[in-house]
Amino acid sequence: MKQKPIIGITMGDPAGIGPEIVIKALAGREIYDKVRPLVIGNVDYLKQTMEILKMSLKINEVEKVEDCKFQCGILDVINIPCEEKRISFGKISPKTGRASFDYIKKSIEMGLSGLIDGVATAPINKEAIHAAGVDFIGHTEMYADLTSSKDVLTMFQVNNLRIFFLTRHMSLIEACNYITFDNVYKGIGLSHDALVSLGFNKPKLAVAALNPHGGEKGLFGYEEVREVTPAIAKANEEGIDVYGPVPADSVFHLAKIGRYDAVLSLYHDQGHIAAKTLDFEKTVSVTVGLPFVRTSVDHGTAFDIAGKGIASSISMEEAIKVAGEYAFI
Repeated sequence: MKQKPIIGITMGDPAGIGPEIVIKALAGREIYDKVRPLVIGNVDYLKQTMEILKMSLKINEVEKVEDCKFQCGILDVINIPCEEKRISFGKISPKTGRASFDYIKKSIEMGLSGLIDGVATAPINKEAIHAAGVDFIGHTEMYADLTSSKDVLTMFQVNNLRIFFLTRHMSLIEACNYITFDNVYKGIGLSHDALVSLGFNKPKLAVAALNPHGGEKGLFGYEEVREVTPAIAKANEEGIDVYGPVPADSVFHLAKIGRYDAVLSLYHDQGHIAAKTLDFEKTVSVTVGLPFVRTSVDHGTAFDIAGKGIASSISMEEAIKVAGEYAFI
């Protein structure tokens, strides 16, 4: 019988809700039925958080994967020490920012060594990361750079809907300017290849339109006519099953009901709004193009509720399950 995948779970910024949602996610049997979870974080912070939650899971601090128990009720933890022994919840700190980066580096080390089969990440805080002197915008950039991975792509998954993003963290006007023939054509190819790597033999991909009604052949803008449609045509000529540009007010629904396997969103909020409106808590971010699968919750550190014991772990649970789903593909 094939072993369940080992999924490393980084604890995120300790001052946020990361420790809480990791503990809550691993408190029940469901995760253990699907994967073998290994927390990469800090034992002291986990214990402090369990005091707040009034939970009494056992902690099995390990240095090697072979020493893990992988049993419900026991948290297997790779302990990464930190100077601060107690968490100051909800406060930006370079020390906790550095700690969250150290967890990520350890997960990359273990992933590249084949010690774990995938990674699910709890949220980090960009201000804390920058205060710690870490020169990365976010998780995706860290994993791409530190694994020397090119053409890394972000995919959102929520239920049956999958969304890729042509552009991510740039202003809307910059994103519009980025929508050129070459960039759209490349985005289609990367999205297609990503779907194949995730187990889709002949994926059907749709490209969302930028303008209302797909531009109405230039009536509401020329991006579709001049850039997007020709890129789709070239990709079709090369054997990629891609459709569009499909008006953005319908394409995500059509993908949800199964007409397409995924949608290429042209800008950040176009796809984010669709996914999060469908199911905010179950939206999972998948980083495709790394040597191992990496998933993440699609929410932040929530400093306003950190340490209060009221954070939902649903997104963390989904991220772990999706990492397990794609780990052996």
